[in-house]
Amino acid sequence: MPAEQPPKKEEGVAVIDRACAILFAFRPEDGPQNAALTLAELAARTGLYKSTLLRLAGALIQHRLLLRLEDGRYQLGPATFGLGALYQRSLNLGDILLPLMRELMEKSGESVSFYVRDNAVRVCLHRVDSMHVVRHHVREGDVLPLETGSGGRALLAFGHEPGEAFEQIRRDFYCMSIGERDRETSGVSMPVFGVQNALRGVITLAGPSSRIDRAFVETNLDALFDCAVRATDALGGDSRALRAARQAHAQGA
Repeated sequence: MPAEQPPKKEEGVAVIDRACAILFAFRPEDGPQNAALTLAELAARTGLYKSTLLRLAGALIQHRLLLRLEDGRYQLGPATFGLGALYQRSLNLGDILLPLMRELMEKSGESVSFYVRDNAVRVCLHRVDSMHVVRHHVREGDVLPLETGSGGRALLAFGHEPGEAFEQIRRDFYCMSIGERDRETSGVSMPVFGVQNALRGVITLAGPSSRIDRAFVETNLDALFDCAVRATDALGGDSRALRAARQAHAQGA
């Protein structure tokens, strides 16, 4: 009897793709009450035949990536939580943010900072300087006010500060400041989210007011959105709201 042939490379990749489709069929917006899915719901969300789903589900259950409940529904298994925890422990914020910030600086030509909130102030956690001799001078570790500047007001807005001005920032998903904190300095800031959509900080593109005006912001806003979306995705956040805001701005431009 001939020996069984190993699966072709393409077939192996297809199996992995289908298994991932099952895992990603579970969505954050489903909520705790709808965290488990029936076989029919999985078929509708993945486009896979039920026979294929049953076969792959068995392998995922064996590896604790999927659980089958007593009523026949499926939910994500405990191994997914373990993998997520390992990812979080291995995560270095700078390793993710700095390459994206450098890319944004190269596209825009201006300095890029990442601010986090520390009670009543904001702190510059990461910084990539522009190549211009005349530039916006902020160093990593510098402490700045929350109440002024695009970075501070964006942190307040996405920290649920009440008020129509902050509501507008939340609708736009960015905040622009022209000479507000310092009349010689202007900038635009956008939030970055992590696991459970927690605010991790804001990315700020800033420089001298002589170069940073509304035309500059319009020209570079898409690159800033791209940076915030990619950072949010890498940090385990849900970037769909950012993507929707980006698309709405592009359509309205």
